[in-house]
Amino acid sequence: MRTHGLKRFASWSLSILLGTSVLLAPLASEDAHAAEADPETKITLLGTSDIHGRFMPWDYALDGPNPAGSMTQLYTMVKKVRAENPNTILLDAGDMIQDNSAELFNDQPQSPMMVAMNEMNYDAWVMGNHEFNFGLDVLEKISSQFKGQALVGNIFKENGDRYMPAYTIIEKDGIRVGVIGMNTPMITEFEKGTHHLDGVIVKDPVEETRKAIAELKGKVDVMVGLMHMGLDNENGKPGTGVTDIANANPELTAIFAGHMHQLIESQTVNGVLISEPNKYGTHMSRIDLTFAKENGKVVLKSKEAKALAVKKADGTYEVSDPSLEKTLHPFHEFARADANIEVAELKGTNLVPADEIKGIPAVQIQETPLSDFFTEVMLHYSDADVVAHQIDNDKAKLDVGPIKKKDIAFNYQYTFGEVTVYEVTGRDLKDYMEWSAGYFNSTRPGDVTISFDPKRRASKYSTDDFFGGVTYEIDLTKPYGSRITHLKYSNGKTVQADDTLKLGMNAYRMEALVAKGGALEGRTFKQLWSSKDASAFGEIQGTIRNLSIAYLQDVMKGVYEPKIQQHWKITGVDLTAPERADVVELINAGIMNVPTTEDGKYTNIASINILDAVTADEMESLSSTAGVDASQFKGVKTKGAFYQKLNKARKAADSQGNGGNSPSPAPAPEKPVTSAKPKPTPVPTPGSPKPGKPSVPSDNGKPSVAVSRKQAKVTAAHLNVRAGASSKSKVITSVPQGTILEVVNTGHAYGWVKVKLNGQMAYVYGKYVSILK
Repeated sequence: MRTHGLKRFASWSLSILLGTSVLLAPLASEDAHAAEADPETKITLLGTSDIHGRFMPWDYALDGPNPAGSMTQLYTMVKKVRAENPNTILLDAGDMIQDNSAELFNDQPQSPMMVAMNEMNYDAWVMGNHEFNFGLDVLEKISSQFKGQALVGNIFKENGDRYMPAYTIIEKDGIRVGVIGMNTPMITEFEKGTHHLDGVIVKDPVEETRKAIAELKGKVDVMVGLMHMGLDNENGKPGTGVTDIANANPELTAIFAGHMHQLIESQTVNGVLISEPNKYGTHMSRIDLTFAKENGKVVLKSKEAKALAVKKADGTYEVSDPSLEKTLHPFHEFARADANIEVAELKGTNLVPADEIKGIPAVQIQETPLSDFFTEVMLHYSDADVVAHQIDNDKAKLDVGPIKKKDIAFNYQYTFGEVTVYEVTGRDLKDYMEWSAGYFNSTRPGDVTISFDPKRRASKYSTDDFFGGVTYEIDLTKPYGSRITHLKYSNGKTVQADDTLKLGMNAYRMEALVAKGGALEGRTFKQLWSSKDASAFGEIQGTIRNLSIAYLQDVMKGVYEPKIQQHWKITGVDLTAPERADVVELINAGIMNVPTTEDGKYTNIASINILDAVTADEMESLSSTAGVDASQFKGVKTKGAFYQKLNKARKAADSQGNGGNSPSPAPAPEKPVTSAKPKPTPVPTPGSPKPGKPSVPSDNGKPSVAVSRKQAKVTAAHLNVRAGASSKSKVITSVPQGTILEVVNTGHAYGWVKVKLNGQMAYVYGKYVSILK
């Protein structure tokens, strides 16, 4: 019985009791009005995409915890949403079964990704381009394990039938939702030279979406796209982005996008709401559709989209679902065991030197034994004259000692990267190298650091390519397109524009280079060989990862000792200026930071210059962070002079132990906090019990709960939080202006304030905080 009916019955009963007459006509009108305004129904759609094998919060390449995103953490979030709204639909936009060792299970009875999807009760899953990396036999084996509906509407069998359905209809509380799934047509480019698409034909997703909409009309109340395509066209090719689909198909209410590894919370194109959940299970897109019945018809009243993040606003991560962890534990142990197989011994020197400057990865700005190693492998197996590759991992590392499979995967992260050899000219090679050198910003007098072009830095993959078989320099004082100098073959002969040579590289990179807008746009090259050819090493053994392992085992006989090479270097940056040493020390001490994008996601997007004029704001900000008085720098004109004086003042203050604000020595620090670094949110090892909440150490070292009725607000641009009440004490972290800290004690000597941060006792200098009541 509806609410208005109960009200009418109560009114009628009360009238009888009171002996009054009842006028039913107005209530009949009320009935009609209520019938027109039936209760609203909200359908919640959750979309994931590009999870790439992250079934657990674990990085199997590194063999260590990674709480940034996983199926088990997403499941916790899904459960919360379903508890809020039972009318929830769960969808995935593709690239589920490749990367993070998921491919290890291709020849096993079950895929952990399918086990997780079934446990989470996914309603539909559209095929991404990486679903086709292993051929149709493997895909059919794995997709047959999925209990929901697999989709891909623009791929057809040779007989004209769809390879998988284009759509599915999901009903929630009487609302029928049509979900249309399409894959990027770029898979024909990605799988060129393989037999992975033999037997199928890839068609235009814009047109196939139009056909699916026509088939669904009259059968559903709303239509939603599930597309393994990014917002914009890829490599400038029409019909490869969901913007083109939305413009051609306004009948769609919303689209879940994917493929481009971008976070798009909510964007509207031609009236179509679009959301993309980034990559690797770090986010989940949520689209809420609100419906009402009007005159017997279901009407969409509103729609909104947002992103749900695994990493919360307070910096902690979503809890990993224990029941799903338990189910996936055998797969977890299987992948870890494979990752830890030893393949060789590294002797002599580490393959990647330590970063000289925090925030500027050495592996991207200089020749390293690691990049030389991959060059060595590629040249050995390909018989190419010149080879090119990239290292996608800024944290690449391989130290002297055992080399395990996980070390190769960690340092070469493109799982299916291979060596394909093309016939090119010296001019083609030079143009390619100039494009690669565009990864760096141009420099000017006074620049003392090498920095990255912001747009290139934010690319889905690294576009900073390394070249072997040649020697060269990159002169950043020269304009874009003219930076490669002294280009010679390894034998010392100068590379001429009309030379014909064999270039070994990744086929995916070549496709991007020859596409519209690419450095080699419109050019065609004869393909001579591929390591993945059946006549070479095949699909799996022909990857650079597996070629590297084979090289270590078969050619190096299990022992690798690198020889330091000098094939290339970057010039045009002043690495000898005296002020540069102060810049390095200030950055590594946490006083200065290398420039980053506004969201902090991409580092080192501008060079640090010592000849520019310094501003009063910068002097005040950095002085407060260093804990010294900015007034002593009055009259300083250039940044370099300021950095030198600031570093000298900082060191003097540290030697006095008082933060530079008093000639008297600071008292000895109180009992140190329990850790020199804030402890990250623990990620439970699958199958292990969850850790309890740690106790907070008190001043006497015994567990207690610190209670404070005061708070402090940070007034400096950045403020160091230290382990003790002295500028000699180790910096735990740096917090930005406006941060609210819980005050434990303000009575320390020389103005230090004891605070609690992330459950730890720590200290800040009182001059740069405001005590709140």
